[in-house]
Amino acid sequence: MEYRLQNTLLIAILLVSEGFVGLQAQAQEDGGDNDTWAEKTCKCDCDESSGKLLSKGSSSSWAQQMDCMPECPYHKALGFEAGSVSPDQMSCSNEDQYTGWFSSWIASKARLNSQGFGCAWLSKFQDTNQWLQIDLKEIKAVSGIMTQGRCDSDEWVTKYTVQYRTNEKLNWIYYKDQTGNNRVFYGNSDRSSTVQNLLRPPIVARYIRILPLGWHTRIAIRMELLLCMNKCT
Repeated sequence: MEYRLQNTLLIAILLVSEGFVGLQAQAQEDGGDNDTWAEKTCKCDCDESSGKLLSKGSSSSWAQQMDCMPECPYHKALGFEAGSVSPDQMSCSNEDQYTGWFSSWIASKARLNSQGFGCAWLSKFQDTNQWLQIDLKEIKAVSGIMTQGRCDSDEWVTKYTVQYRTNEKLNWIYYKDQTGNNRVFYGNSDRSSTVQNLLRPPIVARYIRILPLGWHTRIAIRMELLLCMNKCT
């Protein structure tokens, strides 16, 4: 416990003294027009001997050139609730079977705080092969996921895992925990409460998939994604 606390304090100090200051300077050089830091993030680890953050590498050359930051200084909603995320950015498993009653519960209904009939994505089937997919349209740094259950019934997802990829020609990659296993995120315990899971480090990708692993009665999701920001907006 003491070892993990020391590491946490070390990362916090480095974020303040090096990473965040570096990002502010970069934003000033760029004129402050680019708020997102998808191009300035990479996975990090702590070198015990030197006390420095080391990059684990990236397939993108631009990421290798940037300061290494294990978590976001600020978060901003992508726009599920606000409506700026369009219906064509959201898809789900077995989409061609959403007919009749189910046509009101398609992927694009999975918006945080949505109300009324058709206020969530409901999975056509109840098994661990189902998924909800978001196309960000371009590569972004996703720093968190917020979920709710169905607004008008006791149906929600209790746990899930996440996959991502930078383009549709690549294989899906599972988001991992510190031990290298697929990270399991714990979701909701009622229909209305919002549960937020932050991603440390953020996911840098264009496509995100939510894969339910457990649910109450039926797989039902209302959600929002959070984006990494280099300053408060």
